[in-house]
Amino acid sequence: MADVDLSLVTDKHRDLTIASTDDEKLVHAAWMKSNPICLLSMRRSILDHLKSGLPTDCTAKELMTAISERYRVSLNAGIGSLLQVLFKMKYDGNGGVRDYFIHMVDYQTKLKHLKLIFRILALCTKP
Repeated sequence: MADVDLSLVTDKHRDLTIASTDDEKLVHAAWMKSNPICLLSMRRSILDHLKSGLPTDCTAKELMTAISERYRVSLNAGIGSLLQVLFKMKYDGNGGVRDYFIHMVDYQTKLKHLKLIFRILALCTKP
């Protein structure tokens, strides 16, 4: 059971021949066992109305690639919305200044996770 994800991390091996070694035969057998298990578990976890555009005759790795291509989320939209909230933040006198800075640092951390780095001091401007 240790090789269940083998078909997700490796490509399909070429077909076996008479000259194939015992190691190649073992890897091929493990991959052939892993692929249907992965496909079954992936297809059962997807809602029926979302399955319509997905390929039916493919390997588990190809299905995972097709799903990731279909549901790719733009990072620019996330960056834009975070920057918009961050730049429109204004201390209104309610609560402490510490809480205001904690919220600013939280947004900066989220932007840093999206590979956008800048200094928090640049956001502290006089009104």
